[in-house]
Amino acid sequence: MDYITKGIGGFYYVRTQDGIVECRARGVFRKRGITPVAGDNVTLSADKAAIEEILPRKNVFIRPPVANLDVLFIVASTTQPVPSTRILDELTAAAVYQDVRPVLVITKADLAAADKLVAAYEKSTIPVVQLHYETGEGLDELRGYIKGNLCAFCGNSGVGKSTLLNALDAELRRATGDISQKLGRGRHTTREVEIFESCGGRIADTPGFASLEAQKLCRIPKEELQHAFPEFEPYFGRCQFTGCSHRSEKGCAVRAALEEGLISPTRYESYLAMYEEASQRKEWER
Repeated sequence: MDYITKGIGGFYYVRTQDGIVECRARGVFRKRGITPVAGDNVTLSADKAAIEEILPRKNVFIRPPVANLDVLFIVASTTQPVPSTRILDELTAAAVYQDVRPVLVITKADLAAADKLVAAYEKSTIPVVQLHYETGEGLDELRGYIKGNLCAFCGNSGVGKSTLLNALDAELRRATGDISQKLGRGRHTTREVEIFESCGGRIADTPGFASLEAQKLCRIPKEELQHAFPEFEPYFGRCQFTGCSHRSEKGCAVRAALEEGLISPTRYESYLAMYEEASQRKEWER
């Protein structure tokens, strides 16, 4: 299937079975208010000079612009910098809401124990992978998630994304480094996304994921927020009141599970904070 590897200056670069071709997008997309982005599956004109059709998307992100993402690796270190569970929970929730599989990747486990992070997510169904570069532990597991999927990595500066990419595929790291220099990254002059094939799948070099800002991914309506916490799902339909928000209602099955230790307290606290934040949004912000 042909797909866009990057778009820049009105030109799109599409990987086909014959290699990458440079083309334009038909004017009809602009009239429809649709912008092709990296990751879009497309069909080309007979002469391969134009994108004729954008196939249905699984999902699409505006910042950074990428479509059909399957897996989001959220990279957090045990120390330097110390991770914020609230921020991690916001990112995993945004990924789940957009039908993307979140995978929490823990680096620097040799410098500080990762027990708190592991415990917070052990009942969430969200995979947690601890990396140990000395032994290579965790790298094959990540390659397994990459295989056959379109993936992206996000994480704050200092968590070790560059080291991780280099450990997964040295050629990939060199390629993304080269393109970053060519496009002027580091000077905040561009936000182009480029997709590279690696580890049997595809990895999107997404500068917009350089910092952990879940609001860039999406804003989840308060009514939908419960579905972004997978560990809540077994208790749906078991609350005393229909439309339970799982905050203070009597007979709430989710809060009962929390009290029984079946749901992480930090995850539940994040849910409450995110619900309150969503409740405060103005209509035009949603």
